[in-house]
Amino acid sequence: MRLNVPFLPRKAAHRDPLGEAQRLSLGLLESCGETQGTLTATRLAAALASLDDETAQGYDLWLVDQLGPDAAMLGASIERWLERPDAAHAAQLTRSAEPRRQELLRRVNTAPCGTRHLVDWRARLLRQLAQCPALAPLEADLRHLLASWFNRGFLTLRPITWDSPARLLERLIAHEAVHNIAGWSDLRGRLEGDRRCYGFFHPALPDTPLIFVEVALTDHVSEAIAPLLDHPSSRTAPDRPSTAIFYSISNCEPGLRGLQFGNFLIKQIVADLKAEFPTLTTFATLSPIPGLVRWLDAGGRSLSREGDDPRRLCALYLTGSAPDGTPGRPRDPVAAFHLGNGAELWRINPHADVSPKGIAQSEGMMVNYVYREQDLVANHERFAQHGHVARSREVAALIDGPAASPWRWTLPWAHAHRLSSPQEKQPCQ
Repeated sequence: MRLNVPFLPRKAAHRDPLGEAQRLSLGLLESCGETQGTLTATRLAAALASLDDETAQGYDLWLVDQLGPDAAMLGASIERWLERPDAAHAAQLTRSAEPRRQELLRRVNTAPCGTRHLVDWRARLLRQLAQCPALAPLEADLRHLLASWFNRGFLTLRPITWDSPARLLERLIAHEAVHNIAGWSDLRGRLEGDRRCYGFFHPALPDTPLIFVEVALTDHVSEAIAPLLDHPSSRTAPDRPSTAIFYSISNCEPGLRGLQFGNFLIKQIVADLKAEFPTLTTFATLSPIPGLVRWLDAGGRSLSREGDDPRRLCALYLTGSAPDGTPGRPRDPVAAFHLGNGAELWRINPHADVSPKGIAQSEGMMVNYVYREQDLVANHERFAQHGHVARSREVAALIDGPAASPWRWTLPWAHAHRLSSPQEKQPCQ
């Protein structure tokens, strides 16, 4: 039996790839049978993958302009709802308000590797949004659908070890966004002995961790990154670790940016680690402060200026407080992530990361956030509802203290070596 699938000769498709993609899209929306629909979705996904960026943007704008809600149907649904606002008319209004392109995206997802295509599609849209804001409706559609398909119920937490497939380990090296992995030997040191790595996986992308976290098992809350990154031969593993340090969290999928995985990830890892190591009592991070230097430069401040207390300036930045201590919202994305998860801003560490990247983004400063199980819910609620930042007494004293502390920290060498922080990867922490 020959399937009635939309077809265009090769030469015509080559001459008009945009027209081919548009025709396949309309054919996919009109297809009824499962087999025909899947085959058409596969052809459309292949056609879209072959488009250059300019042509792909033209196709995206066509989707926004031509495959939105049916205006007549939506208007009629609104009138019926106003006449009788019952559940049936509300449901009909919801269906009428949905753009036709959302159904198209659902059908593209039925193709082999359709989910991968949609994730990459959104990654491209996010890159283009600043120059082409008209793409925002399509990006919102993709975000809406991906948030449903990648919710916590579909995700599986798996440990990543040195015995994991090589392709998976290559992903870690490529996507580590906080502390670069300098080859296979460095990676092995982060996966063996007193080190752990965990990732969230989705059944549609089985070989790629959506997000992964690196953990060090220690006997104290670390205040510098270098000892955590040391080669195993130069470090001593504690027999009965008391502390788990989350020192790197990275996203592997730019197309899933903005979808919340990290909060679930940390809580699940805490539970797994406690089961494996009953001696663990403290769970903390050693986190970068990626926007500190930019914030200081924008305000004409400097950590090395005489009279400035760098730890106080950092505390103001991390909590969003005004110079007089008036509360505000955190300016730092990493701070917002951990504080939104219910963690406490515990300690600010000078000279914690003296790598070029650490100097460029925060003059070498890093911060510890502590996760206390009994406080997570209350801390999260106060932060979400009122912007209240849970903080230790030490951090509170920095904020409430005098604006100009007699303690000074001068780092003339830091400014000489300040570099631009790379943005191509997606750090969570």
